[in-house]
Amino acid sequence: MSTLTLETAPLAVDLVVDSTSLRVSLDDGRELAVPLAWFPHLRDASDADRANWRLFGRGDGIHWPALDEDISVRGLLAGHRQANAA
Repeated sequence: MSTLTLETAPLAVDLVVDSTSLRVSLDDGRELAVPLAWFPHLRDASDADRANWRLFGRGDGIHWPALDEDISVRGLLAGHRQANAA
């Protein structure tokens, strides 16, 4: 049996966030979507604050300056959510 391993971690290239979901486009062509309920700080933020994001690293994660919130691509791929998420 062979096992697939990633040589490099996928990087974020774009993001769409609305009142219900977070959708991250990756450099390998995939799109990752998770419920915003996983991230209460983002869910409870204003539309303007959610829209004010930037990629950090080479696309290793997303940062929201006004919210002091960071989410890594690796964490999203692993299914991680904020500890206090419902």
